[in-house]
Amino acid sequence: MKLRTLAPLVAALILAAAIPALSQSPSGDTDHPASAALARLPWEWGPFFQGGTGVGDRSDFQFTAAGVRLGKVLTDQHLKGFFRGQFEFAGEIMPYWQAFTPAPHLQAETCYDVLAGLSYSCPVPVGGGTFTGASLTPVILRWDFKPHRHFAPWFQAAGGLIYTTHKFPPDVLVPHGTPGGTSVWNFSPQGGFGFHYFIRPGRAITFSGNGVHISSASLGDRNPGVNASVSFQIGYTFFK
Repeated sequence: MKLRTLAPLVAALILAAAIPALSQSPSGDTDHPASAALARLPWEWGPFFQGGTGVGDRSDFQFTAAGVRLGKVLTDQHLKGFFRGQFEFAGEIMPYWQAFTPAPHLQAETCYDVLAGLSYSCPVPVGGGTFTGASLTPVILRWDFKPHRHFAPWFQAAGGLIYTTHKFPPDVLVPHGTPGGTSVWNFSPQGGFGFHYFIRPGRAITFSGNGVHISSASLGDRNPGVNASVSFQIGYTFFK
């Protein structure tokens, strides 16, 4: 069974872990658990699973990943009105990261006959398939908006690094030992929105959506990248 088929199961397990807490009777901070947690400038951490898809010319790419997030709320609330909130610094590590791309195939490219000075269309082999690796997002700058009872929304901007066991994204294949192709290292600048839904004091189910750009910054000879992809994340978060 491919790991991407486990996505619904993983999400169900995360939700199932939270069900016992939902049935607990309110007491203490349970009437406003989001405000109570963030007012203490807490550490937050927890496991998550995410899945996504490429956009535009990469719409046939799919992504899955799983890992752990660690963050620290650093400030009390500032600003006024809708923008009132707190600043948080966080990071994520994903020891499991996979991209599912079209199978290897022939693709029409423009070739050149140097002697004749002519260009013509020719089929060239292009790589593809499943790419496995790991990802680290050491810088997540998050603005936690003012919470409301169980609900704590936020916006973030982040920068990360992805390593794959084979050069990603797939591109025109080159003979073994010949310079060319893409890179096993890629950068992943990103940004998005999300929220914590507190099911009891210090415990929340976390949802988020991110737009992610993947690029090697020309570490490889070719840098087709993934100009845009969208990923959705579900996790279980502890506040301490």
